[in-house]
Amino acid sequence: MSSSPTYDAIILGAGGAGLFCALTAGRRGRRVLVIDHAKKPAEKIRISGGGRCNFTNIHTSGKNFLSDNPRFCLSALAGFTPKDFIAMVEAHGIAWHEKTLGQLFCDGSSQQIIDMLLDECGKAGVTIALETEVKSVSKNERGFTLETSRGRFEAASLVVATGGKSIPKMGATGFGYDLAKQFGLAVIPPRPALVPFTFGPELRGQLEGLSGVSVEATVACGKTRFAEALLFTHRGLSGPAILQISSYWREGDEIVVNLCPAHDVFAELRAARAAQPKQDVATALSRFLPKSLAARWCDMAGVEGRLADLSDKRLRALADSVNGWHVKPQGTEGFRTAEVTAGGVDTRGLSSKTMEARDHPGLYFIGEVLDVTGHLGGFNFQWAWASGFAAGNAL
Repeated sequence: MSSSPTYDAIILGAGGAGLFCALTAGRRGRRVLVIDHAKKPAEKIRISGGGRCNFTNIHTSGKNFLSDNPRFCLSALAGFTPKDFIAMVEAHGIAWHEKTLGQLFCDGSSQQIIDMLLDECGKAGVTIALETEVKSVSKNERGFTLETSRGRFEAASLVVATGGKSIPKMGATGFGYDLAKQFGLAVIPPRPALVPFTFGPELRGQLEGLSGVSVEATVACGKTRFAEALLFTHRGLSGPAILQISSYWREGDEIVVNLCPAHDVFAELRAARAAQPKQDVATALSRFLPKSLAARWCDMAGVEGRLADLSDKRLRALADSVNGWHVKPQGTEGFRTAEVTAGGVDTRGLSSKTMEARDHPGLYFIGEVLDVTGHLGGFNFQWAWASGFAAGNAL
């Protein structure tokens, strides 16, 4: 007999998905070991939502997720809903509030969510081994054998909850993708998602000084569009609308930004010209846009002076650039600042009900390592809980 510690399941990754899977399986009497190379568990939860953890979204549906296999997420999301997670939060006495668009946050600190997960893992008898490096993974007829910096561990099942490549300074790696490939699963090329855009030097120069200026905007890439706040930065564009569209953007794509979606700028500039012909065009435009942005937009469009002196054609050119600014980002800020990773383990090789690999019984993939990417606003955490729950009930 092997002298290695034997578990029913080993879970790689002590983030949201891994811990939720562990507590779910532990409650069912399974002997569970969670392994992570980090010093502390759930660091991404800790920094999320400005330190208050946007832990779910009450409007969660399949429409809030991006994947090459879009129906895959539906079964797990139906099996564990935002209401189910809220019930756990409330059972732990954690006060919460809804911000905008169904986003739920802790009144206090995101540490409350981490403590709740660790408490539930403790009650379920889960063992957590931090600062543990996995050196190799192999499979035999009994299950999986892991060689680690703390020795050898064996388990009947292995759950990969290692996350994506986003925010490498917090320890993110591509380890989960390497494991998937080791077992013959396809991987959709990972790319940064929910990430700010960067501009080339020429456009950065034109927009210099606007850093910190924010407007409510609609941003489109192809047929996908989002209406939320947009923020100018010293490197390009950020804010919720930009982070959302970045998940759909590919290198070389153009985005179309409406900086003033509540107004038909051309119609209103014409009306202003009739009512106050001596008014400067930048002053007229500053009724709809922040003053500094209005002035810069007039400069960039080459439209200046009194409204009375400007033809419909000139006003139309200016208005079109406000209501439909066509811009091609040079790139994104990359995994360094990306909130999540798009792409990942191809879900066509997995069961949507259990997250188990079809060709490798006992091998599961959950959370961000999969090619399932939520929109901004708590959806990625709900996917972590739901996919963890699905696998935890199948172990």
